[in-house]
Amino acid sequence: MINRITGATTFARTMARQPAAWFSTSGISAKGVLTTAQHTLTIVGVTALVVMAVLFVRPDLAKALSDSLNRTQQVEAVAVTAPPLDALMEAPAAAAPTAASEPLTAEEKALLGTEKQQKWVTTWLSKRYRVAGDAANMLVSTAYLTAREIKLDPLLILAVMSIESGLNPFAESPMGAQGLMQVMSKVHHEKFQDMGGLQAALNPVANIRVGSLILKDYVTRGGSVEAGLKSYVGAAAFETDDGYGSRVLAEYNRLKQVSAGKKVPTTTPTQIAAAPAKQATPPVAAAEKSVSGTQIAGL
Repeated sequence: MINRITGATTFARTMARQPAAWFSTSGISAKGVLTTAQHTLTIVGVTALVVMAVLFVRPDLAKALSDSLNRTQQVEAVAVTAPPLDALMEAPAAAAPTAASEPLTAEEKALLGTEKQQKWVTTWLSKRYRVAGDAANMLVSTAYLTAREIKLDPLLILAVMSIESGLNPFAESPMGAQGLMQVMSKVHHEKFQDMGGLQAALNPVANIRVGSLILKDYVTRGGSVEAGLKSYVGAAAFETDDGYGSRVLAEYNRLKQVSAGKKVPTTTPTQIAAAPAKQATPPVAAAEKSVSGTQIAGL
């Protein structure tokens, strides 16, 4: 009986001490966890500072890291690229013959020849005015399509466009002339009504079309290309156009040679192109004379 009582007492004391021991062990464990966490955060912070310092000193490593992190996003972006401009604005190509022995018609040959000329002209203008190939192709294609519709030489349209704006669709003069062909949109506002209003003046397609219609009208009313160009630049009431017609016709002459497959320098100095016709040995005057002596197609 005494043994039973003693055993029970011992068991009770043991059970009473266990919670205290558990709390003591838990306290030691929590302290260890906190210490470990502090050490880990310290190491992470020091590492971050070192990495930031290295990236600051070596920007190339920062760029490489950024490219690596964004590689997935870049791949996804490439998969959703917009179609090229030439695919949207390119003139309809001639239909291919159904059989190898079937000869091309005269119309198909003419279309193929025109496409070849457009390619030469596009490449030359792209290099001369430092315009992206797709953009230059869109502008040349639009000029050819417009010229075909209104019966005007596309090379004359491109020559005016080149001299007026250097193929910059957002060019604007101090007088308010806008776009590729420097159209006075406030004066010719009615011509933009069917194309979206005055804000369409900076739309390349609308600007080329309206500018070409104005040019065609001036040439028809003036009776010659020279007179039409003089009216187009706003010098009809003046004795001279300050060499504007000479510059346009010189550029037209160069484009005509390019369209014929000839090699024409793309780095003609601006001062030569702008030289007045009254100089003793003006290269532009000679070019103007050779162009003036021939009728421009479509006029």
